[in-house]
Amino acid sequence: MQSTLYKAPIYDDDTICALATPAGGALGIIRLSGQHTFDIIRNICPHIKESAKTRTAILANIISAEGDIIDEAIVTLYNKPHSYTGEDCAEISCHGSSYILNKTIQLIVSQGARIAKPGEFTQRAFLNGKMDLSQAEAVADLIAASNKSTHRIALAQMRGHFSSQLSAMREQLLKLTSLIELELDFADHEELQFANRHELLQLAEQINTRITNLAQSFATGQALKDGIPVAIIGKTNVGKSTLLNRLLHDERAIVSDIHGTTRDTIEDTIDIQGITFRIIDTAGIRQTSDTIEQIGINRTFAAIDKALIVIWMLDATPTEHEIKEITSRIKQQKVITVWNKADLLTPQYNKTTADNSRTLCISAKTGQGIRELEEAIHDAASIHELTEQDTIVTSARHYEALRRAHESIGRVIKGLNTELSPSHHTPTELIAEDLRLTINNLAHITGGAITPQETLSSIFAHFCVGK
Repeated sequence: MQSTLYKAPIYDDDTICALATPAGGALGIIRLSGQHTFDIIRNICPHIKESAKTRTAILANIISAEGDIIDEAIVTLYNKPHSYTGEDCAEISCHGSSYILNKTIQLIVSQGARIAKPGEFTQRAFLNGKMDLSQAEAVADLIAASNKSTHRIALAQMRGHFSSQLSAMREQLLKLTSLIELELDFADHEELQFANRHELLQLAEQINTRITNLAQSFATGQALKDGIPVAIIGKTNVGKSTLLNRLLHDERAIVSDIHGTTRDTIEDTIDIQGITFRIIDTAGIRQTSDTIEQIGINRTFAAIDKALIVIWMLDATPTEHEIKEITSRIKQQKVITVWNKADLLTPQYNKTTADNSRTLCISAKTGQGIRELEEAIHDAASIHELTEQDTIVTSARHYEALRRAHESIGRVIKGLNTELSPSHHTPTELIAEDLRLTINNLAHITGGAITPQETLSSIFAHFCVGK
């Protein structure tokens, strides 16, 4: 989706180049962008003619200044504006030898290009209106995506789904602003009111609802991006470290029959059905006079506070003290009560553990019930299968902009409500200012804002003022 919110000329006329693939592979791709791209390509690949077709793979030799063949490569040309950056671009697919790649880049630089700065290709795409700021940020998120869910979120944002929602709100806010600004232009005629206050209030409330929903998705987005925290808790020697190792398929934690072996939190991530979970093994909870062990237990309580899901492990009937100690710590977290050592013990289920907890019987040592536990962890996350139609906010910058927009549109709603009240009145200027603040706050996400010219255009497009 091409951005219409922000366009600016490129900040310099340099032609830039960079290796676009990791070193050490069988193939390497060198990317160029800038007004001299095609000239440079024809200089280093003399067999490529000016009449060569763009967006077509061309087999060509890369020739050094001394006339030696550096490599036989595939070259693809992209003429502006039909390229990633909006400029003339080229991609050279070489063999992955570090010598070939370095030699080719040196040759390109000798022809007048310079090495690109980090992110400069995407920055030029933004500056040339090929994408808005949120889409540009999604490129980095797509590269960093570590699971199916974060990949889908980043892909949807890069393709402009988030931008489309913001654009729709922008059009509605433009309508609101133009109506209010029109009244201000005719402030001398107090009897004139171009905007029905009930309709404006309804529209503002709809926008506020959409902003609120987007802001509330940030908690889910952060959890998906960083890994949903899952704390494994219980008394000492109950099998917590064995369970961590079983879930990770790795000997990550030390397992011992000695009570109090784990004295700090140990964590790692696993992927369950396309969602990353951050599994945290904690120190066993018991009464102790050991200062170091008590520090570990305090960290266990801190891990419970931060977790979204708690796995409470038991290997026998819990004591009343244990139940009271742990249930007092659990607030909004989803709880999975796990009876361990099923291969040795017959668990007693008549004891109350935690409210709304799911109870499973497993053996962390043999693997019995682990698949069911993974299903329970996934279900406790309460995250449905994401599609491109889902908009999940993952950026703290976006969340902060949405939060500020929520505050300013809230003042608009309050102002409109007081205007409708017979005993109160909010100056139209204040409502107009809060509308502008809402627009500007949302503009921080995409990199664009509503200009006075757009406001005027909206006024004259929708209304007939005078003759």
